[in-house]
Amino acid sequence: MALNTLHPSASMLAIAVALDLAFGDPVYALHPIRLIGRSLAWYETTLRKLGAEGYFGGIVLFFLLAVTWVGGTVAFASALRRWNSVVVFMFYLFWVYSCLALHDLVRHAWSVELAARRGDLHAARAAISMLVGRDTDKMDIAACRRAAIESLSENLTDGFVSPLFWYVTLGPPGIILFKLVSTMDSMVGYKTPRYIRFGWCGARLDDVMNFLPARLTWLCLSLLCFVLPNCSGRKAFLIGWRQHSILPGPNSGWSEAAIAGAMERKLLGPIWARGSLVTDVWLGEPSDCPAGDRTDVPRAQLIVIATGLFFAALAVLLCRYRV
Repeated sequence: MALNTLHPSASMLAIAVALDLAFGDPVYALHPIRLIGRSLAWYETTLRKLGAEGYFGGIVLFFLLAVTWVGGTVAFASALRRWNSVVVFMFYLFWVYSCLALHDLVRHAWSVELAARRGDLHAARAAISMLVGRDTDKMDIAACRRAAIESLSENLTDGFVSPLFWYVTLGPPGIILFKLVSTMDSMVGYKTPRYIRFGWCGARLDDVMNFLPARLTWLCLSLLCFVLPNCSGRKAFLIGWRQHSILPGPNSGWSEAAIAGAMERKLLGPIWARGSLVTDVWLGEPSDCPAGDRTDVPRAQLIVIATGLFFAALAVLLCRYRV
């Protein structure tokens, strides 16, 4: 690929994935995703002051963010291109690297497991609270481990596979657009009186942009689990197909149900949020044991890393040989 285009680059994607695996996503004030979040908060405040608080306000919010970040990065890169195409490559590489989160996903889950192995329930609850929004005060060590596995499987899609998918599909603007929509969903996509209408656009766009990647994650994970040790590819495929709709939303259940089947363990169980029991449904084969022992999180990490690397390799090949 020529460096002065907006098309997907196999070399750029391979380097970005390698950087993410090696170093993770550094936390700093000027991180691109943090900047998107700050601009979203400012636009929201401004729109509400102008009276745009319903569906229309949420749609306007999306277009403002898209113009600012997708349009702005393309315009800035076009200006840089007149100077040096290598600088443009580095600029977009920085963005692509900043939009991937496999390393951090695995690291956060491991922090839960380390606390669990020490028998430190307080630390395990504190670690899992960084990953999930449920009440942690009612969770035992096994429940913390299950929540870590659930977070691993769900975020494999929207934290890694989806960004790769949209990079392959639309190039750098595609991955930026996806992270913009994902940020909207995480900040305003709530079913609360304040956001039920205003956040509708972000939540629905997030559903749309994760729709194909969620199913590709299920298929890739199931395929790999035919060869990964102590995993069941058959169960991953079947449980993913049969039980994906147990979870709310059209996408998150595919990878969570698949990993429950792959590990031959049950996930979910009693979950509390804001003092109320949200669900006590189990995900997985009814005859399987609930996840929660010391081998389960490492096994889930192996599945997630293998699936992520497999999809990354496929994405690089598609970038390299696309017409």
